[in-house]
Amino acid sequence: MTRKEVYNMIASIGVPSAYHHFSKATAKAPPFICFYYPNDNDFRADNSNYVRVDQLIIELYTDNKDFALEGTVESVLAQNDVVFSKEETYIDSEQMYMVIYTTEVIIHA
Repeated sequence: MTRKEVYNMIASIGVPSAYHHFSKATAKAPPFICFYYPNDNDFRADNSNYVRVDQLIIELYTDNKDFALEGTVESVLAQNDVVFSKEETYIDSEQMYMVIYTTEVIIHA
């Protein structure tokens, strides 16, 4: 996948999205998605990175528990052959749910 393909995949979910966070000027009301690449797990050998493998975090924020929207996110990931793990938390200070999808993607130029 290219980074553009990852962006398009996330955009196809149909809610506002941003890399890492929204600025104060562009902040959105939930639901929205933030995604980012916090780490790599590249295949390395012979002093070279043969395959670029980035961890991808997709955070879905909602005011209320939204099983249907989570199903949409999971369907989009499945349609793109993206295997993921899922974790959920409630952010009391923001009064919203955050569902975190963690995966790894092979990044092509």
